[in-house]
Amino acid sequence: MLAATRAIERLGPSRLTLADVAQEVGLAPATLVQRFGSKRGLLLAVAGQGASGVREQFLAIRARSRSPLHAIREVARCMAGMAKSPEALANHLAFLEMDLADRDFHRLALEHARKFRAELRSLVAEAVRAGELRPCPTARLADAVQAVIGGSLLNWAVHRDGKASTRILTDLETLLAPYRAAK
Repeated sequence: MLAATRAIERLGPSRLTLADVAQEVGLAPATLVQRFGSKRGLLLAVAGQGASGVREQFLAIRARSRSPLHAIREVARCMAGMAKSPEALANHLAFLEMDLADRDFHRLALEHARKFRAELRSLVAEAVRAGELRPCPTARLADAVQAVIGGSLLNWAVHRDGKASTRILTDLETLLAPYRAAK
C-alpha cells in the first residue's frame, strides 16, 4: 500500500494507473489486477488501510512523545507529511474529492475521520488532565485543532511560504496559546 500511496502522491488518483503502482512495487500490473481487481479496487484498499491504521498511528506518536501536548504537535507534523510539495498535496486533495463524491470511498473516509477525531479528542483531554492545557471544552478544542491543521495545509499550498510543517505548527501554537496552563 505504501507504493500505491507514493504513486498517488506523485500522480494523483485520476492519472494513476495500475502499471504505475506495479512499477513502484516491482511487480507486473497483472499481479495487481489479480489482487485488487481494478484500479478502483486498489484505491479502495488504500482508503481502507488509512481508516484501519489511525489508532496504531496515534499510539506510535504518543509512545515517542514526551507529553500529550507534544503528541498533538507530532500529529500536526505527521499531517504535514502529506504536503511534500504543493503538487503532492493537490494529489491528496484529488483523493479527498473521490472520498466526498463516491459512496464507497466516503464510507471509508468517514470511518477514518471519526477515528482521527476520537484520537485527537483523547489527546487534548489528556493534555488537560496532565495540566498542560487549562480546563476547556476538549472536544471543541480538538475539532478546532483538526480544522487548523487542514486549513493550514491549504493556506501553505496557496501561499507557498516556507515549509508546510512550520505553517501548521505556527497556526497550531496560535490556537493553543490561550488554553495553555499557567506554569
